[in-house]
Order: sequence, then C-alpha cells, then structure tokens
Amino acid sequence: MAQIKITLIRSVIGHKPNQLKTIKALGMTKTHSSVVKDDTEALRGMINTVAHLVTVENVK
Repeated sequence: MAQIKITLIRSVIGHKPNQLKTIKALGMTKTHSSVVKDDTEALRGMINTVAHLVTVENVK
C-alpha cells in the first residue's frame, strides 16, 4: 500500500477543537513533526480537515 508523509507546519493554537483533535489523532504534537501513514480514504479525510496546517508528501 502507498504511504504518505504528513508534516505539521503551523501551530494549532487558536484553531477549532476538532482540528486540534485531528492533529493529535494523526500522531503529531509539535510543529515540524512528521508521521508516515498508509494512504487510506479515512486518512485523506483527516488531512482535508487540517489541510491548511500540514504538508503531504508521497513516500517511495
């Protein structure tokens, strides 16, 4: 299965509570922290919720 790397580039301070919960569910706690996850539909939905806070890259 394809994998993607998600990096938190902006702080969640001052954003909506559901966005904070989504970032925590993705496993990121600090700015510029990254996680590698399998590319699934559910994960894509989470990324769409916080698209303005993260960057997404494909992992080979």
